Amino acid sequence: MAGNIYGLDLGTYEIRIYDKKRDRIRREKNTVALKDRKYIFAAGDEAYEIYEKNPSDIQVFFPMKDGVIARIDDMQYLLCLILGSGRHAIRGVQYVAAVPTDITEVEKKAFYDLLLHSEAKARSVRIVERGIADALGCGVDVMSEKGVFVANFGGDTTELSVISRGNVIMNRLVKKGGHDCDREIVSLVRHNMEFLIGNTTAEMLRRSFGVFSKKNTRQAPVCVSGRDLITGVPSQKDIPVRLVRSAMKETLEMYVEVIRSMIGRTPPDVRSAIMEKGICLTGGMANMNGMSAYLKKYTGLPVKKVRAPELCAVKGLRKIISDRSYYKQLTYPMYGEDSRWLR
Repeated sequence: MAGNIYGLDLGTYEIRIYDKKRDRIRREKNTVALKDRKYIFAAGDEAYEIYEKNPSDIQVFFPMKDGVIARIDDMQYLLCLILGSGRHAIRGVQYVAAVPTDITEVEKKAFYDLLLHSEAKARSVRIVERGIADALGCGVDVMSEKGVFVANFGGDTTELSVISRGNVIMNRLVKKGGHDCDREIVSLVRHNMEFLIGNTTAEMLRRSFGVFSKKNTRQAPVCVSGRDLITGVPSQKDIPVRLVRSAMKETLEMYVEVIRSMIGRTPPDVRSAIMEKGICLTGGMANMNGMSAYLKKYTGLPVKKVRAPELCAVKGLRKIISDRSYYKQLTYPMYGEDSRWLR
């Protein structure tokens, strides 16, 4: 695969990769299952299938945490598994990785080490700020727009970026995401109903009910399986919409407060453009029913949501890799890597 280029969007719960040679996007769960904490039992989608169903001798781990690499060995194994089956299958290629802006240099260097010092044997590693990639994936011409506000609501983090003329002028990485909402749902159901459900069940409830309804239409409760904490036996209960949305209320209000704060600190000329164009909504949590309506109501800004918002960053990487001018202006070499365009 000499001369190929990969665009990497490493999310906490899912890896999205653009393969230039095949011109395709691949998705895989960012999950590794270890047996006795030593041996890899499963990885990727296969490992996620046993999440919260695994026996006691098998532990399921997520190599990413809070938007950065937490388990580099597991991440290297998983990446090599996705990109090629053989040790020599993925050597000598170039990588462009979407990286959060608001992380330390040490955390950014971990992305470099992941690719350069593993079996991947990258010829060069370059980065692009994820807010830029997200905006491009939303169809925004970041080089000409005076002001763009991008809100990426992910599973583990939320990244908010203000972009002007191809530069991120303000960025905030909030270490809360969809799975924090899931944990709050689990906690509130346990406290109010004496009923224990798992995180995957809580995620299903969150997606079923959404976060907001424009009209006061009543939604029927959803029947789920769990464990009755009074009797101690497995059973089923109906979970009402009000309970699920109450659990998410604090996190959603925090999102609105942070967005308002960032808008208030944005330079006036950029802010006026954002007030007109509104928020570009990306990330997996953007798929939830009512998310765009909720933000529009409580921030007072228009909200633009595109199809498959969880793929915005990797689609933006595809544009950057495919367009020489974008590549030169929007990517940055890491730690002395050259800027040669691989042919």
